[in-house]
Amino acid sequence: MNPIARLFRAREAGILVMLVLFVAVVSLIQPRFFSTETLRIVLLAVPLILVAAMGQMMVLVARHVDLSIGSILGFSAIAAGMVFRDHPELPLFVGFAVGVLSGAALGFVNGLVVTVFKLPSIIVTLGTLSLYRGLLFILSGSKQIDPNDIPEPLIRMAQTSPIDIPWIVIIAFGVAFATWLFLTYSQIGRQIYAIGSNPVAAPLRGIRVMPVTILVFTLSGALAGLAGLIYAARFGYVNPGITGVGFEFTVIAAVVIGGVSINGGVGSVLGTVLGVLLLGSVQVALPILGVSGFWQNAIYGGIILIALVIDRTVRQGGLRGLLARGGA
Repeated sequence: MNPIARLFRAREAGILVMLVLFVAVVSLIQPRFFSTETLRIVLLAVPLILVAAMGQMMVLVARHVDLSIGSILGFSAIAAGMVFRDHPELPLFVGFAVGVLSGAALGFVNGLVVTVFKLPSIIVTLGTLSLYRGLLFILSGSKQIDPNDIPEPLIRMAQTSPIDIPWIVIIAFGVAFATWLFLTYSQIGRQIYAIGSNPVAAPLRGIRVMPVTILVFTLSGALAGLAGLIYAARFGYVNPGITGVGFEFTVIAAVVIGGVSINGGVGSVLGTVLGVLLLGSVQVALPILGVSGFWQNAIYGGIILIALVIDRTVRQGGLRGLLARGGA
């Protein structure tokens, strides 16, 4: 089989085609979309989604789902913001540690409840979505973390770095690379795929399903916590009423568009990155095209359906026969 045929047999090919087509169509309608400035705006829209999507991808691969990541993001951002506000003399990494560890703790609770009580993760995390949002209001006293409470070095992380690419972009793609290494080369990474592929057979192969599942939810929570810090850096404030609300839909959309199966066992970091890039492009394209923000969820849904159709067509037939004949 020739290299082109192998490329189009890959799961990621469908979403790559979708991304290229979307950029091409929008650029034809509005030429200023295809510019260096727009690329920078897209890259700034990506980190928040990408970091949380890495955690959600691992959860879905393990045949679960985490609907509470938006609330975890908000809780972690508020917790770190309160540290910054009340103890401005502390170094920046302390706030990062508080945010990430807060998210990890909430994710650990999700995994513990799912595994100990053998409850569906969609029900558990639907409950903790509301629970964690309530704890967020209790913790913050319903008060916003104002821009003057966010440390200037954290704000600058969303603006620049020594190589002129914002630190939050570097961190996000660094997280994606670390996730790829973890899933590809670690024993636990392979076990996550094995559990998602066949949770009944996994214990028979010596896989400790409960600890691995708890770890997956803990990692998802930790990454949502890190996303909370990125949110504070990107927007310069944290409001308990809006921070992270509906964020889980955007992240799940990116992961599903990226080819991760909701039935578990299938998914890749590359596909998820492409899915995030597509959603980031959509977010930037909407105002450029003059499309109302109220249509955003409808457009997300349409893109999911189209991307899934293209992905299935590429993988199961459509282009395969033509490319196979061309490579003969």
